[in-house]
Amino acid sequence: MAAKTRMQSVGQVPAEGREKALEAVLAQIDKNYGKGSVMRLGDREASKVETISTGALALDAALGIGGLPRGRVVEIYGPESSGKTTVALHAVANVQKAGGIAAFIDAEHALDPVYAAKLGVDTDALLVSQPDTGEQALEIMDMLVGSGSIDIIVVDSVAALVPRAEIEGEMGDSHVGLQARLMSQALRKITGRLSATNTTAIFINQLREKIGVFFGSPETTTGGKALKFYASVRIDIRRIETLKDGANPIGNRTRAKVVKNKMAPPFKQAEFDILYGEGISVEGGILDLAVEHNVVKKSGAWFTYEGDQLGQGKENVRRFLKDNPELTEEIKYKTMVKLGIIEGEEEELDEVEPSTSVDPLDDISENF
Repeated sequence: MAAKTRMQSVGQVPAEGREKALEAVLAQIDKNYGKGSVMRLGDREASKVETISTGALALDAALGIGGLPRGRVVEIYGPESSGKTTVALHAVANVQKAGGIAAFIDAEHALDPVYAAKLGVDTDALLVSQPDTGEQALEIMDMLVGSGSIDIIVVDSVAALVPRAEIEGEMGDSHVGLQARLMSQALRKITGRLSATNTTAIFINQLREKIGVFFGSPETTTGGKALKFYASVRIDIRRIETLKDGANPIGNRTRAKVVKNKMAPPFKQAEFDILYGEGISVEGGILDLAVEHNVVKKSGAWFTYEGDQLGQGKENVRRFLKDNPELTEEIKYKTMVKLGIIEGEEEELDEVEPSTSVDPLDDISENF
């Protein structure tokens, strides 16, 4: 019977020897690949994630960090005319207001510069590309991100990134998996550069329906599964109601659901108004959350803030806040503190009981 050979475990190394070996390897890695290539997580100070506001305070709160994360991939999808491009353009406008540079890959050839300008986008400074093929679009995107000069880049939309082989082929030709392969290859290259350059990439996507699905939702997004994996945030946007002024439609009530979130707990929902020709109602969104978190008091149709009447009816108060940006910023700040989006000294707003809030009808009755 052959004698059994006893194998020595690699782990049976004295603690001192293991530490020395590890330090030697780390030093070699730093030499070969640059300092900080490998580090202990505790050695680096936890830095707060930089964000870009979506323009809708409710959506910023639902994202858990106050907006879209910098240096990450974001996917926004939903049915037609639900507000996907509007949300992306508001993010672009907020980046430009902060002094950043934005780029827009208009693969659908449908960007309306007049509407974009109404949302606050500086169209003269916006970098726009209308590529002929999907390969060209993603190559341009890769070069722009690699420059390190772009703060946000929007691709509208993934469904319009048509592979060159399909463009050059005949109608009716089968091109199975070409777009999915293209997206997978591009995201493998681009994701690392986005993180290194702190650039946010927003991919707008369309919905399709899977055939033969009897259980669960038949809806799916275009471009394969790669984008679902690489995206740090995925937002599902739906139009839920038409807003009317009398009989005239003036906008849409929109619901956004954060279906994936690597930065904070997912599955939170937000509702906000998108007005025709104006975009997201920033003041309306602030007012909704301010009332919900007791920053602004509501009694019947009247709104009051710190004892002062803001007006009667949401639309009137929204216009009042739009005409008084300093007051709007003050209410927004206190609401964001309440939500925990920013740190600040919370005023003792909760100490006032709802029954002691100022009722405008009392003031009216005293005058008669």
